[in-house]
Amino acid sequence: MTNVRDMTRGSPTRLILAFSLPILATNALQQLYSLVDSLVVGNILGVTELSAVSSSGWLDWTVLSIAMGLAQGFAIQIAQSFGAKHHAELRRAVGQSLLIAAVTVVLLGAASQLLLRPVLTLMKAPAETIDMTEAYLRIIFAGLPLVMAVNVLGGFLRSVGDSRTPLIAMVFATVVNIGLDILFVSALHRVEGGAIATVCAQAVSALICFLAVRRMPLLHPSREDLRPDRAMCRRLLRLGGPIAFQNFVISVGGLVLQTVVNGYPFPFIAGYNTASRMQGLVEMAGGSLGGGVATFAGQNTGARRLDRVREGLRKSALIGFLLALTVGALIVIFGRQLLSLFMGSDERTLLLYDQVMQSGYRFLCVMAAGLPMLYLLFVYRSTLQGMGDTVIPMLSGFVELAMRIGMALLLPLLFHEWGVYIAEIAAWIGAAVLLIIGCYRRLRRMEAGTEEA
Repeated sequence: MTNVRDMTRGSPTRLILAFSLPILATNALQQLYSLVDSLVVGNILGVTELSAVSSSGWLDWTVLSIAMGLAQGFAIQIAQSFGAKHHAELRRAVGQSLLIAAVTVVLLGAASQLLLRPVLTLMKAPAETIDMTEAYLRIIFAGLPLVMAVNVLGGFLRSVGDSRTPLIAMVFATVVNIGLDILFVSALHRVEGGAIATVCAQAVSALICFLAVRRMPLLHPSREDLRPDRAMCRRLLRLGGPIAFQNFVISVGGLVLQTVVNGYPFPFIAGYNTASRMQGLVEMAGGSLGGGVATFAGQNTGARRLDRVREGLRKSALIGFLLALTVGALIVIFGRQLLSLFMGSDERTLLLYDQVMQSGYRFLCVMAAGLPMLYLLFVYRSTLQGMGDTVIPMLSGFVELAMRIGMALLLPLLFHEWGVYIAEIAAWIGAAVLLIIGCYRRLRRMEAGTEEA
């Protein structure tokens, strides 16, 4: 168990940064192999096919983020059990997490395949791209068991302080994805090639995480741990359910926003979708910091070291703010060059190049302006989740939903295309304010002994 890290002792800043850096590298690789689909499709097939892949983003996230949210909740329980040195409870949580994950995969997989075409029609997906988007997503959704495995097993490892193994898994997955992307898209000359490559890469990542968990006896559930335990299942769902629901609610807002975007001329749709494909890259540093903060807060909450939770929160917020300013500046300076990487050289792309580039770059600049609030959102949400409060983060998802939908419907009437861009960061600001207030309120109550994790 050499990769296990106890975060209840030592410098909070050093521990959080040391733990977050492998997560950052993992997320960077994950974004890379996600972006490779767009890069290969855009350059080999063209701007129409690129828009088909890019417009799948919110619907893809709607389904996969439910699995990711549950896995985050499972990881919180395991981190708290590890911090409290309750190893029998930890193994029981591992066993029950696996049971819940298996049921979720069956139900979510069936629903995603059945509802895909009706939802795309409801979203007013452009006629030029709807069939390609459907074909791409059917393959992505078929890989849901692998996505669940990667997130659940990776969450187990990170909960006990191992953020290195998920990084190694992602390195191999990225290499596989890049090679197969080029091979399959070139050979098939269809967007489905990129989806097949992504699923194959997820299989590699899942296998590596599985082998790492097998080598860690602390994470081995017994047969008894694998028998349904209502009390532990309720506890895991109390933590993971609100996160999954929060992700779903946020996704609904994104789907509404995408529907509004689909009502604009095709060059605007293509530019917006291309820039939104890069959103994960822009958010990456803040999300990675949040991953470190969640584990730090979870272990120290389990150990009843709330003084360390508060200190870690304060220092992480400062780090997040400075990171946001840095990333925002880089996006403004190099945004056009980044967008140009996705633009192919087919005849239609060349005709629409200036309009697509203008729409995409404007969205990137607006995103850059909102990054400080987004990165603070990650820090405070992760701290709350680590302390065992997944309800306030869930409520913040409703705030995001209301702000994103309200602004997406209202602001374009006043500011036209700029209103669509601003709707996204308005959602970040509204959610961040609630999370900041809720985080300090819960921390004060836990310190006073009036509230438990």
